[in-house]
Amino acid sequence: MEKTFAPIRDDSALRDGTGMLCSNYQEFLAFQHLYSSAVREIQTRLAVLSEEFSVKYAHNPIHHVESRLKSDKSIIEKLRRKGLPISMDSARENINDIAGIRVVCCYIDDVYRVEEMLLRQSDMELVKRQDYIAQPNYNGYRSLHLDLRVPIYLSDRRESVLVEVQIRTVAMDFWASLEHDIRYKKDRSQLPAGINEEMLSCGDEIAAIDRKMQEMYRKIQGVEGAPGNPKP
Repeated sequence: MEKTFAPIRDDSALRDGTGMLCSNYQEFLAFQHLYSSAVREIQTRLAVLSEEFSVKYAHNPIHHVESRLKSDKSIIEKLRRKGLPISMDSARENINDIAGIRVVCCYIDDVYRVEEMLLRQSDMELVKRQDYIAQPNYNGYRSLHLDLRVPIYLSDRRESVLVEVQIRTVAMDFWASLEHDIRYKKDRSQLPAGINEEMLSCGDEIAAIDRKMQEMYRKIQGVEGAPGNPKP
């Protein structure tokens, strides 16, 4: 995930890209604050769920959580690629992943368990769902993507903010991280022939191991009687 961008410290920074999104310093800080607050809100809810599982059950579905905010440059580049106006209003309306959270789970069942727990919360609105586990992307990418609107209570109003939540297993995260490093951080024209096919094959092999680990864990649960463990 991308790193959270630091707040700008003076109006002169607005001339270096950020000024294309807004006209003044305070406006941009308010924009940052809104999305960073949405990330913290979902992180807090996930932390509560994680602690509950640690207390009540022998298994915690959440391995770890990562988060990021898109930088001003990334927002501008994405708007340009889409041929859209470059402004904060345009970004709010057309970019679903300004704020992003990645939830990494141990097993495939855990991915859907975390999804169920999040969507059970009545004030969490599901805007879009893409299941790249059931139907992997063309390059072998696997993950569950949820675009969620979360309420943020400010001093004078309530805002509904869109956050992209990616939920995947440790194995899926391993493949995605290395695939990104190989495919996107190198000059694509310099990649040897057949790399794309090899990456797809590796994705299939890792997915097979992921399913095997899931089945082994289910067998262990069956033998032990899965004390206190909720059903997937």
